[in-house]
Amino acid sequence: MQFVHFTLAYWCLLVAGLLPIACAGLAKVGKFGKPRREGGYDNENPRVWLARQKDWRARANAAQANSFEALPLFMSAVIIAHQLGAQQGRLDILAFLFVVLRILYIMMYVSGIAKARSIVWVVALVVNITILFIGYR
Repeated sequence: MQFVHFTLAYWCLLVAGLLPIACAGLAKVGKFGKPRREGGYDNENPRVWLARQKDWRARANAAQANSFEALPLFMSAVIIAHQLGAQQGRLDILAFLFVVLRILYIMMYVSGIAKARSIVWVVALVVNITILFIGYR
């Protein structure tokens, strides 16, 4: 039996897939166990509760949505690059860089650092497009 090991780029897909969940958790942190009438998390109507949040919690929820939006292109790019036989070291570095940029993006989003956040978003998009074409010959 042959075992196939994940590349670093594939592990980055897992991390990127978990980032939206981390953002949702961040938006809800500190509100679990509190009564709903006191602003506690409402698990019966979580989307309505999240939509009512303000400040950093609202931004964490927005970062969740944006993380979900970035996921399909990143996943597709990594898989296509693998299929096209991209040089593994370069692919791994770019995938890791993308994840680091996305984490930085989330931190900036939650902190309300809008201009720098937008720059990081653009850089991450460029990295993602580079991943997509890295195996193109």
